[in-house]
Amino acid sequence: MFKATAYIVGPVDGPGAALRDLATGLQFEAVLPYAGAAAADQQTGRTPLLFFLVAAVDRVTTLEPFARQVRFHPGKRVRFSPIIYFSESPLAEAIQTCVALGFDDVLTLPFTPERLRERLTRQVNRSLNYYETPSYFGPDRRRDGDARADERRAGGRHRRFEIIRTAAAGVHILRNDLRAA
Repeated sequence: MFKATAYIVGPVDGPGAALRDLATGLQFEAVLPYAGAAAADQQTGRTPLLFFLVAAVDRVTTLEPFARQVRFHPGKRVRFSPIIYFSESPLAEAIQTCVALGFDDVLTLPFTPERLRERLTRQVNRSLNYYETPSYFGPDRRRDGDARADERRAGGRHRRFEIIRTAAAGVHILRNDLRAA
């Protein structure tokens, strides 16, 4: 179904194996264990669209090095790839950490193929906004009507990207605006 690569971020057994089986059932072009952003960048030559499926961990903050490696990678196909965290419990702190790390979505139990397919479909073939500040790169998280609260706290300068992801081209940047307060 998905002409894309699913990278499984997590152990080869337990939650990682369950994610691998779930992704395999969705018929991704390739389902691979995450082996670093450089390997992911090379994979974009074969499948331009990547998804990073992240298995639950005891402390979500331990995922920061992974998230920074992907979100601040120089290659746009890696940098703008969806990062999806699979939380075994819907703890507000874990979800907030994922948001702060630039994850695109957080799924909680039950992890069904239908639910995952629907959530992944939201990530492709539509316009999405991403923001870059000195401390954040990821999806637009403005929910409270304050358009640039995080950017103002970071000194006011930020970059706004409008992107679209497709299986054929991966990521296409529709708009790239540098803004200053």
